[in-house]
Amino acid sequence: MPPITRRLLASTLLLLATTAAQAQAKPPLKILVGFPPSGSADVLARLVADALKDDFSPVVVDNKPGAGGRIALGMVKNAKPDGQTVIVLPSGPMVLFPHVYKKLDYDAVRDFTPISQIARFQFGVVAGPASGAKSVGDMIAKAKANPGASSYGTPGAGTLPHFMGVLMEQSSGIQLNHVPFQGGAPANNALLGGHIDYKFDVVSETAELHHSGKARIIAVTGSKRDPQVPEVPTLKESGINMEATAWFAMYGPAGLNGEALARLEKAMVKIVRDPAMKDKLVKLGYEPIGSTSAELAAAQKADLARWEKPIKATGVQLD
Repeated sequence: MPPITRRLLASTLLLLATTAAQAQAKPPLKILVGFPPSGSADVLARLVADALKDDFSPVVVDNKPGAGGRIALGMVKNAKPDGQTVIVLPSGPMVLFPHVYKKLDYDAVRDFTPISQIARFQFGVVAGPASGAKSVGDMIAKAKANPGASSYGTPGAGTLPHFMGVLMEQSSGIQLNHVPFQGGAPANNALLGGHIDYKFDVVSETAELHHSGKARIIAVTGSKRDPQVPEVPTLKESGINMEATAWFAMYGPAGLNGEALARLEKAMVKIVRDPAMKDKLVKLGYEPIGSTSAELAAAQKADLARWEKPIKATGVQLD
């Protein structure tokens, strides 16, 4: 065999070996989403999937909607703990559902491995034209003068905004009348039509109403002001000792082996803390986090404790 042919063959074999090694070094990853395409969880999961392509290949987002994310959680619970099947989901199924549902097909702590908290988002206390309130102080004064007369709407009974309202009642010593709706849009219509006084909802869902002057966000529920409405104070700034947010995170099945967990955790911290990703998340109304596995476990534990009392106070129990 001529020398040039041998060199060409050697180069080809080296290239093939390198490609094979690279493919082996990048394990596949399936990201389950328990909600339909184009929803907030799906959009976030696809951002994450695209950013993870340097560390995993292929990365596939698989939508398994239904039962508030519980179908997808069941699939992750039963998946092999090899780091190739994970879920991206909002915090509700991991911190609210254990208190809300009489019976769950999973244990939110024992059946899953926390990987990384991706981002947090907060809620707004929105005053409609019927309330006459321009601040939390106004809201509290009116509620104390006529207990139970002031009403607030939410996207539905048993939702996080519902429990935000209950937590505020408990934190401020007031009594409000909860009016549940079938989604955020009907609640907005009732607020603007003067049928309810207030609304609790995600800031991104109500920021446009605030900016247009049709309604007023009088406080946000997080530890710091929301960049979407930087002029709006937090509840703590308004004199209410309350702080509550929700979040999106990545989990794997229980017993995720150390090497697989370390790989996923390292990749998630890297991509979420990347300036370009942080910018995308902020534009979607999120506060980028990119936590470690231990930090997510601590956040879940704290929120499980935080929501137990307000949920029990409502008496809401779902089958």
